[in-house]
Amino acid sequence: ELVDDNIKELDQICDTIYKNRLQAIPLLSQKLISILETLGMPNVRFNMELKSTPTYFENGKDELQFLISANKGTDFGLLKKVASGGEMSRIMLAVKAILTQYSKLPTLIFDEIDTGVSGEIANRMGEIMKEMSTQMQIFAITHLPQIAAKGNEHFKVFKSTVGDDTQSELKLLTVDERVVEIAQMLSGTVISDSALNHAKALLN
Repeated sequence: ELVDDNIKELDQICDTIYKNRLQAIPLLSQKLISILETLGMPNVRFNMELKSTPTYFENGKDELQFLISANKGTDFGLLKKVASGGEMSRIMLAVKAILTQYSKLPTLIFDEIDTGVSGEIANRMGEIMKEMSTQMQIFAITHLPQIAAKGNEHFKVFKSTVGDDTQSELKLLTVDERVVEIAQMLSGTVISDSALNHAKALLN
């Protein structure tokens, strides 16, 4: 009887979670579309299929399928199967940007979340990360100058050889060193005057 009572109580909680998720899906979809339209995906649409199951998970009894149509005229497909690398990067950033509005995490680390994007899209992704940094501490590991220039601080990560060992090192860059580093990101080891000027413009 105690087990039956616990199952009944658990099912009531799971039903509440299910109903809350149903209400949240349209809002999440709307927020995702709003952000992704600014990231070069103007025709993206989402279809989040929620299905209640007999199985108990740690966060309810529901299974969620995340379906996406990234371009006009294309059918919905599973996100992990149909999204390109650049599309996945933008979608993941959009999801994280939305979640930061509800979570109270002190720090978030993006490990090359900008893979597969460049140019103005990279610049906009950097702006979104900058906006997020007003709510929490953001670390962004990146090879893109548009992203690196948005940080309040810039650490260079590099490897050095000590005897027979290789070790990774971190160096906090000065303002002048940041200009040089971002110029190298733009033009390679041989830094042109135009790359230096572009680096200064990005930092400003």
